[in-house]
Parts: sequence; structure tokens; C-alpha cells
Amino acid sequence: MSLGPVMLDVVGTVLTADDIRRLQHPLVGGVILFARNFENSAQLKALTASIHGVRQPPLLIAVDHEGGRVQRFREGFTKIPAMRAFGKIWDEDRKKSIALAVETGFVLAAELRAHGVDFSFTPILDMDYGDSLVIGDRAFHLDPRAINELAFNLMKGMKKGGMAAVGKHFPGHGFVTADSHVSIPLDEREFDQIAQNDMQPFRQMIDEGIPAIMPAHVIYSKVDDKPAGFSPKWLQKILRERLGFNGAIFSDDLSMEGATVGGDVTTRSLAALNAGCDMILLCNKPDLADELLANLEWNISAQSIVRLARMHGHQPHEGVSDPSFKDVAKRVAMIGQPEQPTEGDLFA
Repeated sequence: MSLGPVMLDVVGTVLTADDIRRLQHPLVGGVILFARNFENSAQLKALTASIHGVRQPPLLIAVDHEGGRVQRFREGFTKIPAMRAFGKIWDEDRKKSIALAVETGFVLAAELRAHGVDFSFTPILDMDYGDSLVIGDRAFHLDPRAINELAFNLMKGMKKGGMAAVGKHFPGHGFVTADSHVSIPLDEREFDQIAQNDMQPFRQMIDEGIPAIMPAHVIYSKVDDKPAGFSPKWLQKILRERLGFNGAIFSDDLSMEGATVGGDVTTRSLAALNAGCDMILLCNKPDLADELLANLEWNISAQSIVRLARMHGHQPHEGVSDPSFKDVAKRVAMIGQPEQPTEGDLFA
């Protein structure tokens, strides 16, 4: 059975009979995990092993594990800083920020791979305009050069840790204030303004070989009346043809408010797939998942299967058992933290 085009979540810390029933459906190709799916290291390893054991080839397992506010697993994992911390370091010491980005990507990926997770939906390529309610400090910087350098080196570290990267949210979510989880954001800028600014990090990362991209649940009204994730113009004409991207396209969560403009769950799923998504995400709504699996008709293309197969995790070149890993993880955990005084400074 090949990978299907749907990524679902599971209810808790172990698979239920309903979870297994859904995951065995031929339309399913992946699972996204959340904080509720995590108790401890041993439990997470057991859960991912059971998910991978449901089907052959194994389902993809993903997580939103960016750092800062968005880090699903915490106890026993290195605390990853918000990406804005790297941007601040870049302003002061570009070389240091790049080295830390590589180390952070490696630690993030190696720890997740050690627990059976295939990939994380990171890095954020949105520009930090300072007004977005949902992006905020998740973004590296306002300067596309900084975003590209830091995101590329984070991706480089992730690859060393055995994991593919996913750039989001194309063509850029940072300008709009509204949160697409709870509303339908509208960006009324002209295409040229978006292309000359927000799209630059995506263009550069595509040239650097990023293997996957997630579009935004944002309507760019001067370009299309559909959100980017439902728009053939954005995904096929611009992302595929104009920018030459040939990796996997993952929809953002189709249960978010920003996706409801696409109609009922089956209609919006078909819209996203027809627009050019290789895999669609539907999270936190088991009833909608059952409705979708009962009603969706979609023959996944061989090209999509190949793109998705590349997202399976690999063994890291060096893993968490390497003697130097603790030192690297400690440096990552200290990013953005005030420097600790040395023993000679304690009474200064």
C-alpha cells in the first residue's frame, strides 16, 4: 500500500482502535503529533514505533517542533529558542549566528529522529514585520538575507541530524496581523510587493534545495480570491513554474478557520489537492477525519508519492549518543539566555 495524500493526528499517548482504523485507510499517508501525544521519551518511542508498524511502507510522522512557543515535546528534549533569537545574534555576529543555526538544526533533528519522528514542519521563512499575531518571534528576521542564511544553515543541521526541512508559510504570512487559526487573513498588497519581499526567502531556499513547503491560509486578494493553499495560481503557476520548486507541498491544517473558506471538509481537501498540494493536513477533528476518509476520492500521482517518500527520516551522521552531543545541546539551550557569570564573577 503506497502513501496516501492525507495526514491525520491521533488521540492520545497510545494508538486506539479508532486510530488504527483510520491509519490503515489507503488515503492516509502520515501522522502529525501534538503535545498531548507525549508523556516521556520511552512512551514517544513506543508510539512512533506502533505508528510505523501499522503499514508498509511506514506512514510519515511529523510534528511542529520549531522552538520557542512552538515546541511540542519538552521534558527530556533540548529547549529550542524562538527563531528571532538567531536574528538578533545575526545583527551582532553573523558568523556566530550561522554556526548556532547549524547546531540547533542538528540537535532538533537528532533528538526527534532518536524518537522515531520523520520530520518537523520547520523552518519559518516568513518575514518578521512585528505585527503578526501568529508569527511574531517564530520568524528569524525582517531582512530576507538573514532569513535565508539562518534558515539554510538550520536546514543544513537538520539534514546532518537525519531530517528533511519544510519551509512555511508560502508566499509569506508575516505581513498580516490576523491569525489564520481563528480567522481568514487578508493581504491586500500587490503581487510585485510580495514577490520583491516575502517571496525572496522562499525563492532562495528553493535554489538551496529545500525538500518541502507549506502554503499559508492567507488570501492575497490582488493575486487570487482563494487562500494560497487552495490556489492553483500560487502553487502551480508561481511556486512550481515560476520558482521551479519540485519538492513536496503540504497544506496547512484544513481544520483551521483560515481554511473554512474552502467549503466542507471534503470540498476544501479536494480544492487543496487540485491546487497542487501533495499531502493535506487535518488535525484535532476525529469526526471530520472520518467524514473525509468516507467521502474523498483521490488517486495520488506517482510524482507525489516520490516527493513524499523523500520525507522519511534517515539515520543521522552523528546522533544523540555521540559524546559531544551534550555540549552542543547545552550551547543550543543557552541561546538567547543571559550569560552565566563565571566563578570569579560571583562576588563582583
